Amino acid sequence: MAKALDLDEQEQLDQIKHFWKTWGNLISWVLIAVLGSFAAWNGYQYWERTQATKAAALHDEVERAVASGDISRVERSLADMKDKFGRTQFAQQSALLAAKALHAQGKAEAARDALSWVAQGASDKAYRDIARLRLASLQLDVKAYDEALKLLTLEFTPEMSGLAADLRGDVLHAKGQRAEAIAAYQQAWKKLADTPDYRRLVQAKLNALGIDPDAAAVSEAPK
Repeated sequence: MAKALDLDEQEQLDQIKHFWKTWGNLISWVLIAVLGSFAAWNGYQYWERTQATKAAALHDEVERAVASGDISRVERSLADMKDKFGRTQFAQQSALLAAKALHAQGKAEAARDALSWVAQGASDKAYRDIARLRLASLQLDVKAYDEALKLLTLEFTPEMSGLAADLRGDVLHAKGQRAEAIAAYQQAWKKLADTPDYRRLVQAKLNALGIDPDAAAVSEAPK
């Protein structure tokens, strides 16, 4: 009986050896790949957390520079942020903040550059749209109407599309294109139904151009 058991055990051992000889390398490489991927994922998560912490600290530096009114420091901090953490939302926030401070200090070109950077490369559509609107507003100030309209005819999120239409109306009105401005304001008035305060401002612009949007809406309603 003992010999039979020994033979069975030996046969099982031989099968295991044969299996491992045939598939052992493949199994080892699969395990290495799985464990390597797991380690890489953990490493990437740690790297992301570290990057976010460093980016947040540098964003705080931009905020302090803006608060102190030290524009040279603002520009240096923003340059560091764009260079080291340009893909983070902290960088986009910093650029918007810096642009406001730069414009207030008369550095309009630097402000436009900061806004252009966000408008062209922001991963977050909300920051992208804010940058587009602010940049278009600055272009309107310097009568760069065509450049402003190029931005304002781009796609905006639904939350920002009404504001874009209103600003487009301002640009068209400044260009002397009354009919096109009215059309843009009417579009803005419709899109801003959920923001009554801002909608009243658009309505005032339409009234100044001789248009009553409420009456126009009634006439356009299906009968």
